[in-house]
Amino acid sequence: MKMNYVVVGTNDIQAAVLFYDSLFAAEGLQKLEASERMTYWLGEDFAFSVAIPFDQAAATHGNGTMVGFNFGSVEKVEAIYANALQLGATCEGMPAQRGPRFSAYVRDLDKNKLCFSD
Repeated sequence: MKMNYVVVGTNDIQAAVLFYDSLFAAEGLQKLEASERMTYWLGEDFAFSVAIPFDQAAATHGNGTMVGFNFGSVEKVEAIYANALQLGATCEGMPAQRGPRFSAYVRDLDKNKLCFSD
């Protein structure tokens, strides 16, 4: 079994798209604007999306919900973490060795929690 895709909610699609465009700039992903309320970034075995909620209620972050991205190296984790902070994300855990993985944690502009690991 494989994970099909991950979607996080946003209240400002333009700001979210700019954030993730910049965050994923070096990853070679294809961006697909599925509609005015949803944008995907696609790669081999990778699909991530931001969306204004379908029910048109405010998007909120899930307490205990986190999306993890594997960037394959300590250097990329450190770089993507620094880039995320420059783009307006907030720190939830500086880059460090945690168990078997080197990882860092941020919250995006809508407070969705993201983990970057090697």
